[in-house]
Order: sequence, then C-alpha cells, then structure tokens
Amino acid sequence: MDRERLLLHLQGAEERAIGARLVDLAERALRDDRPLASDFLDPLGQKIAQSILGSIPEVSYRAYGGYPKAERRRLLIFPEYDSHEEFDEPIAALDLTLESKFDGAGHRDCLGAILGTGLERDKVGDIIVTSRGFQAVVAVEVADFLLTHLTHVGKIPVTVERIDPERLEVPPERVKEIRATVASLRLDAVASLGFGVSRTRMAREIKGERVKLNWKTVRDPAHSVAQGDTLSIRGRGRVVVEEVQGTTRKGRISLLLKRYV
Repeated sequence: MDRERLLLHLQGAEERAIGARLVDLAERALRDDRPLASDFLDPLGQKIAQSILGSIPEVSYRAYGGYPKAERRRLLIFPEYDSHEEFDEPIAALDLTLESKFDGAGHRDCLGAILGTGLERDKVGDIIVTSRGFQAVVAVEVADFLLTHLTHVGKIPVTVERIDPERLEVPPERVKEIRATVASLRLDAVASLGFGVSRTRMAREIKGERVKLNWKTVRDPAHSVAQGDTLSIRGRGRVVVEEVQGTTRKGRISLLLKRYV
C-alpha cells in the first residue's frame, strides 16, 4: 500500500493526520482479516476517507451515524471480499432524561457532560436535543461506561438509557431558500447573506475561526466562494450555494442559497 501516494493530495497537518489514521486502519483490517472502526468523522473527515479508501481496491467501508442524515459518522473498514457480510454496528444510541427542567440547555451542555467523564470528542457522534433532555450517538465501546459514569448535565441529575437507533427523535430539517445579490463572491459577503447578519459581524466570526467552508476552517473574509460550496457555523446550521445565477445590469452577482437549520 503506497502511503505517500494515498496522502499526497491532503493539505495541512490535520488532514494528513486523519488520512494517516485511515490508512493505518485499512492496513490493519487487511492484515488481521477483520473489520475495524474509525473514530467519528465530521464531513471533512468523511470526504478525506472517501478519497483515500476509494483508492484502495482491497478494502471496503460502511458509514454509521445512527440516522440517514447524521453529520458525524464512524466508518467500518474491512477487506473487500467481506463486502456482503453483516457486521455489528460500531455505534450506540443513548437517551438522557433530565430529572428537572434545565432552561436553555443545548448541544454544548450535553457534549460537555459527556466529555467531562473523560471521553475524547472523537468517541461522540451527533447529539439531539429532546423535550426530556438529549439523545446521543456514541462509539459502542464507550456506551456501558456512560451508562455508569454520566450522572449529571450541568448540575441536573440525568438518567441514561441505551436505546435502539430507530428511537432517535431526529428533528425534521428545515430549508429556507434565499435569492439575492452580492457585490462579490467573498466569503464574508455570501455568509452574511446566508446567515442573516451584517458583513462586519460575519468578518469577525470568520477571523475568530468560527466559520467553515466545505467543513474546513477559513480565516480570510475575502476567501472566494463557488457554486456548490457549503458554509457552516456550529449551532447555526449550514448554507449551501445552490446556484450562481449570473450578473445583474448593475454588476451584482445573483445567488440562490439554501439554508438548512
């Protein structure tokens, strides 16, 4: 397996580190003749995985996130000749019921409680806020640990139960179409339009490393955006540049954006 060739297209230390771990898993899966699970990957990590594992004909993989549109997913990597086998899913779904009301509780509170038990972020998938508390998708090997050690979210006691992923209360995705014009395809201009904030504020968000373009953090407000790109801010959904529709008589660029919340 030519590691350098497989990793050559990756940019930056973070991407290469993700790629190297995936190559390691592929090599071990072939050597040990068994399926191996990756950590949870965000959409950028999944894109890297697709580019690398798709270039290794000896292996196959499947993605597991708990529900069809999960953002974070684990990959199960295995020898290609096992592609018709049924495998145990490498994820588990947990239901967290708060024993009293926690006004304003959100994704960050639940994630903080889980990481507060000592687990790493890459063992945690998507988190869903429910009327009773939360639901979380986690690596199967840490599920029993959390059943025992996750006792509070903030100061509120919590009851944790393992559930079938079919019971995940995935909220329906809402899509808003935005048709408007911008002076240029700068990131700050397009993002301010898509997320409904001023360009000045969006420039601060970008410089503060809170905005991602195609799941990569971009620090330059002047970075160019193209049709098909995805802009995201954690906790505020994502915006897809659906169409760049041409230039108006006044020289502005017409866009069709779709905001998913």
